Amino acid sequence: MRWPKITRRAGRRIVIGVAVVVTVLGIVLLLACWRTDRAIESDMGTASAEVLSAGHLRSSISFATPDGVTHNPPTGVLYPTGLTQGQFIEVEYDRGDPDMVRVKGRDAAVAVVPVGSVVLCTWLAAGATLLVLRLRSRRQAERRQVASHG
Repeated sequence: MRWPKITRRAGRRIVIGVAVVVTVLGIVLLLACWRTDRAIESDMGTASAEVLSAGHLRSSISFATPDGVTHNPPTGVLYPTGLTQGQFIEVEYDRGDPDMVRVKGRDAAVAVVPVGSVVLCTWLAAGATLLVLRLRSRRQAERRQVASHG
C-alpha cells in the first residue's frame, strides 16, 4: 500500500499540527484540573468514601454528605491512581456540587507528569516523523538529480 503523494511542506504541517493539538489539549486538561481544584477548595467538604470500582482513568465511589444524602458521582473521583475496589478513602468535594470530588490530599499537580509525558512522547514521535520525511525527500531529490544527469 502506498501513501498518496503529498508535498514535504504539507507532511510537515500535518505532523506539527497534530503535535500542537495534543499539546494544547494537554494544557487545557491541566487548566481544567486546576479550575476544578479551585472550585472544590472554595467551598470544601470532606467525607469518607468507599471505592466501588477502581481503574486507571476512572474510579467510582460512594460517600455521604453531612445532610445524609449519599452521592455516587457519575464521572467518578478525580485523581484515582492507586485505588482498589472496596477500599475506604477520604475525599474532598465541592459542597455546592458534591459530584465534583477528589481524593483527599491530591490536586492538579498529580496530572502534570502523565500529561507532560504524553506531550513529550508526541513531540518525540513528531520529531522522528519529520526526520523520516526529510530523509525521504532528500533521497527522492538525489534520485531525480541522478536521473536527469544519467
